[in-house]
Amino acid sequence: MPPARIEILLGDNLPLLARFEDSAFDLIYIDPPFNTGKTQERTRLRTVADPQGGDRVGFGGRRYRSQAIGRSGFEDAFDDYLDFLAPRLEQAHRVLAPTGSFFLHIDYREVHYCKVLLDAIFGRDCFQNEIIWAYDFGGRSKTRWSAKHDNILWYTRDPKSYTFDFEAMDRIPYMAPGLAGKDKAARGKTPTDVWWHTIVPTHGRERTGYATQKPLGIIERIVKVHSKAGDRLLDFFAGSGTLGEAAARLGRSAVLIDSSPEAIRVMQERLAFADARVVDAGARG
Repeated sequence: MPPARIEILLGDNLPLLARFEDSAFDLIYIDPPFNTGKTQERTRLRTVADPQGGDRVGFGGRRYRSQAIGRSGFEDAFDDYLDFLAPRLEQAHRVLAPTGSFFLHIDYREVHYCKVLLDAIFGRDCFQNEIIWAYDFGGRSKTRWSAKHDNILWYTRDPKSYTFDFEAMDRIPYMAPGLAGKDKAARGKTPTDVWWHTIVPTHGRERTGYATQKPLGIIERIVKVHSKAGDRLLDFFAGSGTLGEAAARLGRSAVLIDSSPEAIRVMQERLAFADARVVDAGARG
């Protein structure tokens, strides 16, 4: 089996998608802008030693402070959101393999409209699941129920033939292990369509500083179950490159596309362990 190959492309994803052959990818996951109407922005930090004080304490009582080294982000507001997404989703359908799966990661603002659009492109019979990623972090609203989940829509090219490796599924603890029995409790249970998982910790090792970064654990679960070793994956709103890291660590190849030079820089740094390379998008034919 050839080693995993991670390619990073800088540019507008629509013309780049048009260059790929039909059925080129076994799994496609995208996390497009959510149309929140806000600027999505994060401060990138690095930690430096500071014996005189600092805001963090590490191993052996050593003290460190956080130092801002820049900001990353993008304007997340569209007057024509579905018009923006539709041709890109049509291309995703075209380049998806016959047994492949497509995942759209979105939230409550647009998920209903996106599902209607995807039903028209993929066919309603190719809709498999709406996965709810639930988390419990951040501020609380005093005027409505606080929104603490994202929506992930799963579609297949063929409603009866697709990759779903049940044995590769990770196990999670029972909420009431005493009711499950000793052996079952030790083994854990398989996840449902509601996934409880924390966001990327602000000061965690996984954090890249890129706005809207998604947890590796969520993406690894998708990659493990819905693709096989050696498969080719695609994310054309790649952002911080989480799909690329999951692919590389699990023996899959991936193409990552983003129009932001900052995203490309973050991905190059994050995926250096996998010898990811930036491909000259203008040279592809």
